[in-house]
Amino acid sequence: MNIFYTPDIVGSSYTLDETESKHCIRVLRFSKGDSLIMVDGKGNKYEARISDPNPKKCSVDILSKTSDFEKRNYYLHVAIAPTKNIDRFEWFVEKATEIGVDEITPLLCEHSERKQVNIERIDKVIVSAMKQSLKAYKPVLNNLTNFGAFCRMDNQGLKFVAHCEEGEKNHLFDLVKPNERVTILIGPEGDFSVAEIEAAVKLGFKEVSLGNSRLRTETAGVVACNVIGIINR
Repeated sequence: MNIFYTPDIVGSSYTLDETESKHCIRVLRFSKGDSLIMVDGKGNKYEARISDPNPKKCSVDILSKTSDFEKRNYYLHVAIAPTKNIDRFEWFVEKATEIGVDEITPLLCEHSERKQVNIERIDKVIVSAMKQSLKAYKPVLNNLTNFGAFCRMDNQGLKFVAHCEEGEKNHLFDLVKPNERVTILIGPEGDFSVAEIEAAVKLGFKEVSLGNSRLRTETAGVVACNVIGIINR
């Protein structure tokens, strides 16, 4: 099944942008009368039929609309430090979108080796993964945010900071129940500093473990998404 991203869709007809039109007509070789599926990233899924197979501005007629398509019963916000190798961070974003995440915030931490992120490029990764995994909801992607500033924000629900420092910590799986709003912090390759962990705890974040293995940043992010997904299965 091929899904097309149409964030500004309204009314009973729609014209795909040039990128989606080219993919639809030139790559997939759809023609007049063919049916296709569209999502707007806001939870709506549309069934449509091609009325004008123009490879630059393909027009379709909307046949039906399904609201809140596969809406999840929880909200997950992952705030994670981008990796030095941006490919690894993009891999996390892709897999997190496929598994299920509602919001992603790149974090700038004391030990961060990457201090810039191309938000537009990351957003394209999200859209591609959303279409690939048949999702109608597009995760929110925030700008790179300073760790301290993020912790001081009004993050609702349960708040966790995952780190590898020694000490007794409960596993994330044991602290979350279904239908909850969760925010989890994932540190950079060098992990959070002790000062950052202490600051987060003072601001209401609970220290958690993601298992006995020492995980790469991007792996830890994916594990967190998977744990929350399993709890809410």
